[in-house]
Amino acid sequence: MPLFSSAAASLRTSTLTQRLLALLTLGLLLHLVFGSLLTLSVDEAHYALYADKLALSYFDHPPLVGWLQWPLVALGVPDGVLRLIPQLLWLAACLIARDLTHQLPLVVPAWQTDPYDKEVAGLWAVALVLLAPLLHVLGVGLLPDTLLMVLSLLLMQVALKLSTTAQTAHTTQTRLRLWLSAGVLLGLAGLSKYTAILPAAALILTLSSTQGLRWLLSPGPWLALVIACCLVSPVFYWNAQHDWVSFVYQLNHGSGGQWRFRRLLAFVGLQLVAYGPLLFLGGYLALRQLAGSRNWPALGLLSFFLLPFLVTAVLSGGGSLPHWTGPAWLALIPFAAHALAAYWRSGKHQWIIALVRTQAIICLLAFVALFFVGIPGISQQHAWGKKNPLADMWGWDLAGARARELARDLQIPSISVKNWTLASRMAWYARPLDIFVLDSRFDQFDLWFGQIPTGQDSIFVNWSQMSFALPTQAGGFESCTRVEQLNIERLGRVVSDFSFYHCRHWGGAQAPTHSGKPN
Repeated sequence: MPLFSSAAASLRTSTLTQRLLALLTLGLLLHLVFGSLLTLSVDEAHYALYADKLALSYFDHPPLVGWLQWPLVALGVPDGVLRLIPQLLWLAACLIARDLTHQLPLVVPAWQTDPYDKEVAGLWAVALVLLAPLLHVLGVGLLPDTLLMVLSLLLMQVALKLSTTAQTAHTTQTRLRLWLSAGVLLGLAGLSKYTAILPAAALILTLSSTQGLRWLLSPGPWLALVIACCLVSPVFYWNAQHDWVSFVYQLNHGSGGQWRFRRLLAFVGLQLVAYGPLLFLGGYLALRQLAGSRNWPALGLLSFFLLPFLVTAVLSGGGSLPHWTGPAWLALIPFAAHALAAYWRSGKHQWIIALVRTQAIICLLAFVALFFVGIPGISQQHAWGKKNPLADMWGWDLAGARARELARDLQIPSISVKNWTLASRMAWYARPLDIFVLDSRFDQFDLWFGQIPTGQDSIFVNWSQMSFALPTQAGGFESCTRVEQLNIERLGRVVSDFSFYHCRHWGGAQAPTHSGKPN
């Protein structure tokens, strides 16, 4: 009997391993296909330009997202190869979330189950990542949040080990190594995004909840602080040279516009769609189980979710973006995975199956819509096609190349646009031409390219999905003549178009102020 029992357990574990590999392979294949199919998004192109114009830091974000891409950008690889970086980070996030799920029973005794149940919970963790639509966006496009979601999970791992490793003579070296790792991770997180202060605070809360303040008496935390400060010092050095413009910008950007309750409601609704009701259910079940338990190590680890999520929720009343909470939801996934696995074992399958199917359909529809650029058969001439958000991912490579050719043929030294979101793609795909943004907002493009010289001609580019009046106002160009229109087609229908104008003699309109304040 023991032999048969062992063989059955081995077979069950082998089945789970096959399912795990199937889920990871499916996710990576989807990312590979769309990573090679779509042009860079506005943020991706902006951060790829960080790598093309390497610096110690930048106007709106720390530099790691650019530094990481620099070797590939320097080699001139195509976009599909550049996107291998976020795909590998997505894979790393899946595996780290699964590993954290396996380790959570160390702080939640109720989850001390047999090895098979632990593997089932790990599989649920990967499934939750795969079923979250917005995490696929971070798995295809490299954003600072893509970096922060992996670094937050790694910091969570370190916090778990530090809070469960007793401080004895035998473990002193182990704890010191963990603190060295924490210092490196905190420094890298600080080089990724300014909101890295939140997982850093969660690390402090986790240790304080389990050890009081006595952990501060050891040299490890202070050594970690020194390492982290050394790693992030380029950001402060660059800002000191640029009037602290990043910090001024982030303070204004974080506060957003006037706070409105309806924006908070919209934020919650977007989060539900972006990360999936199944993750909401798992998170609710885990929070309900731990709320009255006084399990301080587990509640401390939960702060890796609660702190960034609640801060973003409060800020959402003034305006926020749904991907800002990506690292927070990754931190919740190990808890949600255990709760869902227990819920499934209790025989409550109906709700879970319904939510899995719902999220799978949402993800499938999103990928289909991306492939067809919206609804098949709906062209740009249709009312729905005139404001098609998915058209944003197509045709920028062709438009940038054509703008560069026109500038060469007409012997015009620059390209101009009216908005930075247009500038990032044009600057990436038309490089090395100068790109000028003809607005009153000071941003990274003013640092890179300065102001268009008075009297200079430029190729002005208008895009049908975000068109502007020709820049012939007082102080603008004397005249603009359309040279060409480029239609962007997908599967036989026009989804957008670019208009190229030869604009003559810039009049020297007032340059934006170096205040860091967003419009």
